[in-house]
Amino acid sequence: MRPIDFGQVAKSYARSREDIPVSLMDSLYIRNIIFAGRKVADLGCGSGALTRKMAMRKADVIGVEPSKELLEQAGILNKAKNYIIPYVQGTAEDTKLQDSQFDMVTIMRAWHWFDRPRALQEIKRILKAKGILLVIDSRFLPGSEVVERTFNVLRKYVDGGLKPAGAKAESKQRINGFPVEWFDEWQMNGFDLSDFYKLNYSVTFSKQAWVERMESVSWLAGLEMDIREKALNELFESLSDLSEPFVIPHDCNVCILRLKE
Repeated sequence: MRPIDFGQVAKSYARSREDIPVSLMDSLYIRNIIFAGRKVADLGCGSGALTRKMAMRKADVIGVEPSKELLEQAGILNKAKNYIIPYVQGTAEDTKLQDSQFDMVTIMRAWHWFDRPRALQEIKRILKAKGILLVIDSRFLPGSEVVERTFNVLRKYVDGGLKPAGAKAESKQRINGFPVEWFDEWQMNGFDLSDFYKLNYSVTFSKQAWVERMESVSWLAGLEMDIREKALNELFESLSDLSEPFVIPHDCNVCILRLKE
């Protein structure tokens, strides 16, 4: 699995990944996932969208991210939004964090990029006894005119077609977008499944914002810059006759796991 360097699209990534729905945080609250006063490590935090959501709810949160470009964007957003959230350069497999210090580990839109066996050992190392692991993913859904036109353009530029990202491409069967083998891996590595659910929501985009969002998806982020720009220009033109704003259906899938005693 070839890693994607999202750092080369860091600015568009930071602008377009602020789409975490309020319903996600509300859904966790009603399931007794409380952030206030909890020590949380957000792995693969990108430009810090989820860390800010948790900090807003009074979590003592730290973000871990391998890309220095995305960490720079997280720092810029810290200042712009008046947050004081620490970020460290590290990976899910080697966080550089201390043993048994965290009540919770969160991963949003990143689990499919990890070396999962190594990441699970690292997560167990940094979690406290009975700690919580949240694995969250979200995606825009097919079916709308905007998305179908987008697919038609992008598949011209992506070798092998628009496959699922990372480890998802290797899976034969998925439940709400999560490969079925992940559930066995979590169980075998000492995590009990507490809850697994899906939220439906929509995100509103201008044409420019939608095209910018596409720049930061894995299909395009890994392309050479000139090819990526050509694809984005063609996409922009292909959507020119559609009325704005674009309301794009999404879903968010949440897995709540607890470290066994």
